[in-house]
Amino acid sequence: MQTINVRETREKLANLLDAVASGEEIVILRHGKPAARLTSVSPESVAFPDRSELRASLPPANESAAQSIRALRDDERY
Repeated sequence: MQTINVRETREKLANLLDAVASGEEIVILRHGKPAARLTSVSPESVAFPDRSELRASLPPANESAAQSIRALRDDERY
């Protein structure tokens, strides 16, 4: 793990990003203490829970979303 101060970070940001892209982890120091960590972004996909049973149990909507929003806005205005 590489450490670097804030001034050097400003001067060498492009090189630091290249290093991070190749798998390095870099800790940025402010006044000699760790302030931030540069790491690569992992392309993890977020798995959302299956809501098909919940959607199937709900009654069908009587109006469109636009109509519902319009009605809510009208109620709030006056």
